[in-house]
Amino acid sequence: MSTPQVVMYSTGVCPYCMRAEQLLRARGVTEIEKIRIDLDPARRDEMIARTSRRTVPQIFIGDTHVGGFDDLAALDQAGKLAPLLAGESPA
Repeated sequence: MSTPQVVMYSTGVCPYCMRAEQLLRARGVTEIEKIRIDLDPARRDEMIARTSRRTVPQIFIGDTHVGGFDDLAALDQAGKLAPLLAGESPA
């Protein structure tokens, strides 16, 4: 099973985006597709349409919308991040 793609909507100055990236890298993620909504307003609209949220980061692992940094950290604490990164279905 292949590793799912990780996509993160972010801005250049977002401390939570940086923390999310650090956590993902610590869990073995080597590639994160970063979509900079501060550089491309159309991508901000896309993010809002996909997530119904206006804050960054917004993180997708495969087809699963994880949410922001707090959501990502909670998933990790619950032991559910590693299986998701391994391509297993979310519990």
